[in-house]
Amino acid sequence: MTDTRTEERTAGELEELAGRAGRELEHASAPEILRWATDTFGKRFCVTSSMEDAVVAHLASRALPGVDVVFLDTGYHFPETIGTRDAVEAVMDVNVITLTPRQSVAEQDAEHGPGLHDRDPDLCCKLRKVKPLEEGLSSYTAWATGLRRDESPTRANTPVVGWDEKRQKVKISPIARWTQDDVDAYVAEHGVLTNPLLMDGYASVGCAPCTRRVLEGEDARAGRWAGRGKTECGLHD
Repeated sequence: MTDTRTEERTAGELEELAGRAGRELEHASAPEILRWATDTFGKRFCVTSSMEDAVVAHLASRALPGVDVVFLDTGYHFPETIGTRDAVEAVMDVNVITLTPRQSVAEQDAEHGPGLHDRDPDLCCKLRKVKPLEEGLSSYTAWATGLRRDESPTRANTPVVGWDEKRQKVKISPIARWTQDDVDAYVAEHGVLTNPLLMDGYASVGCAPCTRRVLEGEDARAGRWAGRGKTECGLHD
């Protein structure tokens, strides 16, 4: 049952709730963390997914069948990513919500010039990811991500439950303590959908112009914005 008091809590009270839950749930399993989230926030909770895989969406659907899964269609995705989204929507007990930027790629090119992702990737991410997500999350109190501490040094301190200061929301990372081996084992056990690009040398899948295959010995995020000194799109900064 949803704790309706979350709709009445102030940002300060929600931040305190997130901090306490982060401490208490640090060693809880991913299903336990998601049960807490769905019991606490109900329909004011959603999962965000880049459609690299559907692990968190699958976990959340077991705690809250029909859970909202928010996907950002930037207009620059690989066809395999769109195909994964469509497959998730077709076979899983989730409600996929696709968010799009206010401008199409052509409209953005007309205003900012072609290839903004090469000239100013931070602005491109802001226009095509950060702003649409901020608008799309407006009706939710809490959101879940697939962030893991082992993905890169910038994610090493990710809390399982934390406070998203930028958006004033509770941010839940139920598989933060998982390793890639844990993900692979869950996928194999439950037959969870994954992006085909993961079998083609891509360890992390983002927009096509800014994503390459990783080299041996590189961390999972090395193929994102390679050579640009950029490690995050701004969604998790």
